[in-house]
This record gives sequence, structure tokens and C-alpha cells, in this order.
Amino acid sequence: MSSRLATISANPTLREYAQGAAQAAINPVADFIAPTVPVATSIGKYKIYNEKNRFHLPATFRGIGGRATELSFEVSDATYNCQPHALDYPVDHLEMLEQSGVENALQEGATMIAEVAALAHEKSVIDKAVAAAGAGTDKTWTGGSSTDPVDDIDSAILDVIKAAKYGSLMNVGVLFGASAWRLFKNASSVRSKFVTGSTRANNGAAVALPTEEDASRLFLGNPQVRTSYMVVDTAAEGLAENISFLLDSTVLVFARMENPTRRDPSFMKTFRLMGAYMVPGSYVREDGRVEVAKFDWSEDVEVTNAAAIRRLNVS
Repeated sequence: MSSRLATISANPTLREYAQGAAQAAINPVADFIAPTVPVATSIGKYKIYNEKNRFHLPATFRGIGGRATELSFEVSDATYNCQPHALDYPVDHLEMLEQSGVENALQEGATMIAEVAALAHEKSVIDKAVAAAGAGTDKTWTGGSSTDPVDDIDSAILDVIKAAKYGSLMNVGVLFGASAWRLFKNASSVRSKFVTGSTRANNGAAVALPTEEDASRLFLGNPQVRTSYMVVDTAAEGLAENISFLLDSTVLVFARMENPTRRDPSFMKTFRLMGAYMVPGSYVREDGRVEVAKFDWSEDVEVTNAAAIRRLNVS
């Protein structure tokens, strides 16, 4: 029995399925804030930018017979370390009665583990991003036409672009907490910009339909816009649950690259070992009754440019 599970778990098809499930699960928010940088080794150097170590464009001119400027890493650069992560999915021998059943069980396990791993990763990323952003700036978006949430975010976008110093190559991300998005889209000064059509139920009157995609068109540079709906239970163990949104009334505006490298000055990155994300395997539990499908991966989430983020606390 155990050899059958070991054979299936080593199958490239299952590996591809597990890695695909893992990638699909992390895309919504965690990969938005801290996109993946595939690296060749589990430990290596990366550029970190701060007030002392700002991004500078290198000289590209080369004199005849002279040396070119080298894009190299230095001793003072930071070191990433892709720490091991793992989750196990036990499969009882009674469930392994036929080949197709085992394959289905392993795929089911890969999907569930990918979802749980993604939630843990997303919380870790958001926690680090909020900590790096600091206390932030308070804004009130419920004062009728006297408030302008769009201009507040535009100002933050300009600050982030200047902090990144990467010009038009650098993208900007705007991440709303769930309550912040509700306040934004229902603010009268915002809704007045979203008059897009009419409905029979509204007797042909114009209806404001603000969406994240539409919001992107309102902001300078058309940044990518997302909303985080990650929730946590803040109550201590044994007490009645207290469910809260992780970002809630917070808006994060930050520099990001779709495909970051170890050198670019985007705000945050996730370093992952190439080809080693959600690797399936198996082992037999000590009682001999259960074989465990194991899934292993390595990653390191790092803030690489703490200056390239702005935080708005809205009410």
C-alpha cells in the first residue's frame, strides 16, 4: 500500500497539480503585496532600500578599453533565507483500495493544503506590510463633498513613485481593507464620479456602480486596485469569537512589480526556491495504518523598500 502512495506522490502530474493549486491560492492579495521572486538557492543576497541606501541609476557609458559598470551584490546588501514550510495530509490504508481513489485523495489533499498555506501566507504578508507602513495618516471620508478620497490616494501614489525612484517601470498597488473600500465607494464625492448607466428598477435614473476596476481609472497612473477580505479571530482561546477584518479601515499604497527581481526597489517580495514550491512526497506513520502525503515548500517574505509605502487610516 505504502509503495503505491509513494509512487503516485512522486508523479510529475501530481507535483504540477500541487504547485498549480498553490499558485492559484496565493494570487488574490498576498502575491499582490509581495510578488514572488524565483531564486536559484535557498540563501542569497538581495538589494534593500532605505534612507541610507537609496536606488540610484548606474552609469551605462563605457570608455574605449574601459570596464562597464557592474550590477553586483555587496557585503552590505541584505540576505534572504527561504525557510522550510510543510503541511501533512494523512491517508488511511482503508482509503487506498484503488489507484484512482489514491490519486483523487492526493489531489484533494493538495488543494486543501494549498488553501490553508495561502491563508497563513496572506496573514504573514499583511502583518509585515502593516508593520512596515507604520502609524500612517488619518483621513475622514464621510464628510460629503468636503472630502476627496481620490485626491488623498493620488497624493499617496505620487509619494510612493518618488520614494521608489524607478520611473514608469514601477507599478503602484492600492490595497483597501474591507471597511475602507465600503467608505470609499459610498463617499458622495466618489459616487458622483461613477455615474455609468441606468436600470429599469430605478425608473431609468442614473446609477453609480463603483468597482475596483473603475476605481483604478480614477487614480493617477491607473494603479492596480484590490480589496482584502482576510478575517481573524482576535478573541483569546476559550472566549466568544471576535471576528475582524485584518486591514479593515486601512488603505495601503505601495510600489510593486509584476515580476520583481532581487534588485528592483519595489516595496515587498516573497523569495521562493525555483521549482520547489509545494513539493509532494509521502511517509508511513509509525503505527503502519496510515500513510501521510507531505507537501513541502520554502519561502522568505521580506520588506525590500520600506520607504515605498503609504498607509491611510480612514473613517
